Amino acid sequence: TLDQNKNFLGIPAELSNFEDSKGVVWPIAHEATTSYAKGTAKGPEALLEASRQVEFWDDELDMETCQHGIATLPVFSRYDLPHAEAIDTLEKMAKELFGQRKFVLSLGGEHSVTIPLVRAAASCFENLSVLQLDAHSDLRDSYEGSFLNHACVMARVNEVCPFVSVGLRSGIKDEGRGIRSDARLFYAGKMQHDPNWMQEAIDALTSNVYLTFDLDFLDPSMMPAVGTPEPGGFHWYETLAFLRMLFQQRNVVSADIVELMPIPGLQHPDFLAAKLAYKMFGYNFFHLSA
Repeated sequence: TLDQNKNFLGIPAELSNFEDSKGVVWPIAHEATTSYAKGTAKGPEALLEASRQVEFWDDELDMETCQHGIATLPVFSRYDLPHAEAIDTLEKMAKELFGQRKFVLSLGGEHSVTIPLVRAAASCFENLSVLQLDAHSDLRDSYEGSFLNHACVMARVNEVCPFVSVGLRSGIKDEGRGIRSDARLFYAGKMQHDPNWMQEAIDALTSNVYLTFDLDFLDPSMMPAVGTPEPGGFHWYETLAFLRMLFQQRNVVSADIVELMPIPGLQHPDFLAAKLAYKMFGYNFFHLSA
């Protein structure tokens, strides 16, 4: 694991060793198929650096989340491998990691890293579904000659388990065709007129959930540091309210935060992503403190 000078939050050794920690941060600095702006490979390092400015105490939960232990693994960066081989390697590593039954939060990197993580989770946890928070449906079967492109993430998830996509503001014509009958797509334009969307989305999920959070789910006014920003996104407190409901009502077995593309000289997106990561650990651990 990474030491206090490089790990998530700058957590001291006694609270960040792998054996005793309830949570794990896995930085995955992988970028191979981004189609607009590039730079997501720098996302994990930027998030980790910003996280060391986040206070340990969570005012909402009234606890120091890190007291439950959060270990940070070394950064995965295998540019010596072709994209498909890197994906296979990630899946093998993830299966071993998920077998430890700790809450693993992976930090991308581009969204294609979710494909091996979901495949691994589905082999380790029964009755799994995926919750995708994203501006884009990512349902193309292939894109730019690749079935493992970031634009194909949910098409690959569709082959593995049920999923629910929330916050969509961009997609392709007839994207609902070919998806599983137990999948649900929630478009932001309709969600703003439906006060019950949070509960409806959670009700569509199975008992065990893998959460993938593409940062372009958030409004670009607060999260401009993404490769393909879309207007009409979600804001901080409604996002937290939804996440807290999710963690209360479902067993979130693992999660990822992807597509952070740091902007030189602009710190607030990196800090937001870091605080979001800490919130996910907090919501996951909260029942342990109750």
